[in-house]
Amino acid sequence: MTLDKADLKRRMDGAAEQLRQEFIGLRTGRASTNMLETVMVEAYGSHMPLSQCGSVSVPEPRMLTVTVWDSGLTKAVEKAIRDSGLGLNPQGEGTVIRVPIPQLTEERRKELQKVAGKYAEAARVSIRNIRRDGMDNIKKLTGDVSKDAQEDMNKEVQKITDEYITKIDKLLSEKEKDIMVV
Repeated sequence: MTLDKADLKRRMDGAAEQLRQEFIGLRTGRASTNMLETVMVEAYGSHMPLSQCGSVSVPEPRMLTVTVWDSGLTKAVEKAIRDSGLGLNPQGEGTVIRVPIPQLTEERRKELQKVAGKYAEAARVSIRNIRRDGMDNIKKLTGDVSKDAQEDMNKEVQKITDEYITKIDKLLSEKEKDIMVV
């Protein structure tokens, strides 16, 4: 039995991807089609992603438009955007919904930075838990491999962990810059 580095990397990639998804939902001062990716619409008796109810576009830097494919869903899409927690106030005009992106205040930007920091810390904890699992697996190899080989494997796990923690820190730094751009 040996160390499964591919599994560790796959699981750590999952933690980093989860952080990216959470960052998409954090609103910056500019319009982006990704902002509405997490919005779920109650339609046809179930909850479905907004992307399955209509198309999102960015006609100008501070405005999103959602073109709803089924006119009967316009009100449900408006409600879903309003209730999404993104602080957006959609205005429907037939099957087109205009979503103005309000200017972020300095206070709100700092709040968003704190939220981004919490998301990043949760990702770091997840990566450290994966590292712990890897280290525990190495300990189970006591009779099968030498102490030197175990130590080499521990160093390899730590090296992989450090790489992913650095990725998380880089993602956080980029998001914080994005939040603070006026």
